[in-house]
Amino acid sequence: MTVGVALNASDAPNQVDASIELAQEAAQFGLTSAWFGQTFGADSPQLAAIVGREVPTLQVGTSAIPVFGRHPLLVSSQAQTAQAATHGRYHLGLALGTKLLTETGFGLPFERPVARLREFLTALRQLTETGTADFHGELLTATTPVPARVPGAGSGVPLLVAAMGPQALRVSGELADGILPYLAGPRALAEHIVPALTAAAEAAGRPAPRIVALVPGVVTDDVDAVRAKATENLAFYEQIPSYARVIELSGGRRAADLAVIGDERTVGAEVRRYRDAGATEVVFSATEIAGEDDRKRTWRLLGELAG
Repeated sequence: MTVGVALNASDAPNQVDASIELAQEAAQFGLTSAWFGQTFGADSPQLAAIVGREVPTLQVGTSAIPVFGRHPLLVSSQAQTAQAATHGRYHLGLALGTKLLTETGFGLPFERPVARLREFLTALRQLTETGTADFHGELLTATTPVPARVPGAGSGVPLLVAAMGPQALRVSGELADGILPYLAGPRALAEHIVPALTAAAEAAGRPAPRIVALVPGVVTDDVDAVRAKATENLAFYEQIPSYARVIELSGGRRAADLAVIGDERTVGAEVRRYRDAGATEVVFSATEIAGEDDRKRTWRLLGELAG
């Protein structure tokens, strides 16, 4: 099982420079992957391409680009370019997004998200694997009057989806290479997410899917203070039905209940629980929440677990 970290340098004077420095440090600690979120700031595939180019021992990934407000042709260009820049070490994550950000930010109605995901993945896989597409769906069209192949991108880009609900898991099992669940604890993974995803992949004749579990967590001695801060920082997700559902399925009441906070023994045991629940990869996020010393302490432990 590989172990990685989500890098967040959005408060730095230069996000690109700081991301490279953090990625270099992650590699030195023995971590295997670095992931970048996508909101309305830095372009995550471009950031991943730059970082992956500068730190050639790391796998890099996007977690995750919402399908609303994007088009498969443009996302394919971004992903293939990142794949060529990193010589095959880029992983593309997609997401349904949220009603709030979609409608407020893009002015688009957040309607039929799973249907849009299905069409987006269908067209995107054609593009990333062949450089061509001839897709005409209900919600989008993607055709290639000129080639859409990026030389150096190889035979495709791994496609992952931030899927946790039954319908999104079914689509992901059929059309993607795996999933990027967030705030989904070991219980939800083992009892609901992994079985549904695996069954969908098997029914579609696809290989066993990857389960890249994104977990907020940090190694610290100041557990109560860090837990209180995590409760505040993660409260946003409790307002989103898909997250509220998976938090409950995981046995939590608040989003922060899914944060892994404690000493090395505690955090190491939780990482193993995710592995036992079916996670093929674990990526820790929010490791900066308790300050630099605890972030480095966390990365040191995760690097040992990845070794």
